[in-house]
Amino acid sequence: MATVKSFDPQLLAEQRRRRFVARQLKGLALHGLLIALLGIMLYPVIWMVFSALRPEAEIFGDMGFIPTTWTLDNFIRGWQLYGDLTFTQFYINSFIIAGLAIVGNLLACSMAAYAFARLEFRGKWWLFGVMLLTMMLPIHVQLIPQYIFFLNIGWVNTILPLVVPKFLATDAFFIFLMVQFMRSLPIELEQAAVVDGASYWQRYWRIILPLSMPALATTAVFTFINTYNDFFSQLIYLTDTSRMTVPVALRLFLDPSGGASSFGGLFAMVLVSIGPVLGFFLASQRLLTKGIATQGFK
Repeated sequence: MATVKSFDPQLLAEQRRRRFVARQLKGLALHGLLIALLGIMLYPVIWMVFSALRPEAEIFGDMGFIPTTWTLDNFIRGWQLYGDLTFTQFYINSFIIAGLAIVGNLLACSMAAYAFARLEFRGKWWLFGVMLLTMMLPIHVQLIPQYIFFLNIGWVNTILPLVVPKFLATDAFFIFLMVQFMRSLPIELEQAAVVDGASYWQRYWRIILPLSMPALATTAVFTFINTYNDFFSQLIYLTDTSRMTVPVALRLFLDPSGGASSFGGLFAMVLVSIGPVLGFFLASQRLLTKGIATQGFK
């Protein structure tokens, strides 16, 4: 005859308690490891924050990690590094270039994407392939011929080389992004508009563009971040100090021609320069999240 095993309630309770404690200890150890790794990764940022808030003479001294004296002089001196030319002008230059770049990419890339995604014309796939090939070309390969061209037409030391190409749909990545998004939109919406007599422009402006808002928001965010943080192109084409943007202006803190090096002012202005990028991303985060959740459909 089969025997029926008897279970001890106290033994079962003890086993459940041990498993619970083991899970808690495992989770605690995992969280402790993650916090330690986070501290290691954030250490340079925290050190920079403390360096911006301590006197210049104590930055590289043996004064400990946490400042003994707190001051905002680095922010004041850093903002007024170049005499009458303050960082306000550099921010204005950056915002103008980034704003025009956003407008150019949104208009030009969306129109090019609409043509590739919805229209039928001769050589469409060949041109689309050529457009994708431009994504594989390093910027250093294009730099010399582009610089010679802009120099010959007198655009060097102006914002035109940094802005005008954006209105000509030169960022193939954003075109590809919008093409893939527009292909996912229902074709029946446009077919209904055709029955109502809508033209290509009306279908693009009133139907496709509003539904492509998540892709447009992604393009705007990454265009702003890439343009605002761009150092190489702006260093090449902008030579006058009054035309410099924030990334290029930060170099003045370590430029002997601009005066003595000021690491305190450099760290302070680096912290201030992060603000616009972080604020722009946080302001558009809701739209990006909504686009991911709804897939662009209302």
